[in-house]
Amino acid sequence: MSVPLRLRARFSSDPSAPHAEPVTVTVARVVRPDRREAFERWAENVLELASRFPGNLGASLLRPGPGSSEYHLVYRFEDDESLAAWERSSERRSALAHVEDMVDDARYARVDGLESFFTRPARPGPRWRLTVLTIAVVFAITSLFQLLVTPHLQGWPVEARLLLSATVVVLLLGHVAMPLLTRWLSRWLRPSRD
Repeated sequence: MSVPLRLRARFSSDPSAPHAEPVTVTVARVVRPDRREAFERWAENVLELASRFPGNLGASLLRPGPGSSEYHLVYRFEDDESLAAWERSSERRSALAHVEDMVDDARYARVDGLESFFTRPARPGPRWRLTVLTIAVVFAITSLFQLLVTPHLQGWPVEARLLLSATVVVLLLGHVAMPLLTRWLSRWLRPSRD
């Protein structure tokens, strides 16, 4: 049985080894009213560039609501190194030089790892669906732990067994199961409202 490289790195015996975690960056820009059309063309080009960059997991544009002119560009990269390569790229520098005269204000926000898992998506779906998925995954992980691991820990104090169980559930939930399942089930979790 082959263990994915990412899991091997995460659970390696070398504690100094860096752990790659997804990183999400949101850039909010207040666009001048007379430059909105030009900005949207610019944003689509930049997002296309970013989406082709190594390590990119997705890029999207969130348009402003009524009475607002604040756009959000959202980039997601598989790790800090991939994000840093994008941010240092000549393509990005060139693109940023063209946007300065279109905006009045810009703000940059970044989240990584589990923090991005618990950040609500730009287009949230019904909350009950994520709740059902989370309960199903916790149930599956806990059941497997009880069947496969707990019988081998009978000599352990109950507190140690509970601590190990909680640790395994949280690690598998936050770093393996939910990132994969939320990606695979994204259409069910966030159905389009068309």
